Amino acid sequence: MPTITAETRIGRLLPASLHQAIAEVVPQRSDFYEEWLGSDGVRGGTIGLAPILAVLGFLRTEAAYDQIVARAGGLAAEWTMELMPSLQRRIIALLPRSVRTRAALRVAAGIVRQTCSASRASSRVRRGTARLDVAESLFCQVREARSLPLCGFYASVAVTVLAAVGIPARAQVAQCRAVGASTCVIALDLSGAGSEPGKAMAA
Repeated sequence: MPTITAETRIGRLLPASLHQAIAEVVPQRSDFYEEWLGSDGVRGGTIGLAPILAVLGFLRTEAAYDQIVARAGGLAAEWTMELMPSLQRRIIALLPRSVRTRAALRVAAGIVRQTCSASRASSRVRRGTARLDVAESLFCQVREARSLPLCGFYASVAVTVLAAVGIPARAQVAQCRAVGASTCVIALDLSGAGSEPGKAMAA
């Protein structure tokens, strides 16, 4: 399993989604983060590991941290689904619900890999529930254990992708590396209780 090192590559999807989420959730802080997430670097995909770790470190001090990373995860998922070939979208939309769920979680796992070359994700689906296991979460690289999980980005990715294929879900971070677990685990309730029905992907 790859680990996060100086050679770790950061995909452009992560800085772009964080940049937009900060602009939406805490626009008054946009100028501060522009030094690391400037539009030229985001467009060129040239941001390195050190700048993104600096951004995440500063974000953890923000009162709106959870909102920012959740919005960033949602944006990353939305953009990924929008860029998916229309034929692939149509095929997924026609799959039985259980198979569609697995397909959606494979897309979510792909987003995890896109954000950071060292991160990996796997999923399991059971009747009414699923889980997304994330190894080497970039968000959860901390020197000291935290009292609250930091990997809401992945929870939002999973919920947004599932909603895009017509499967409403609720997510909870069941385990987080930042609070002492070996991996991050996103528990997903697929029963739809208390959730608004998601719209299936349009062709």
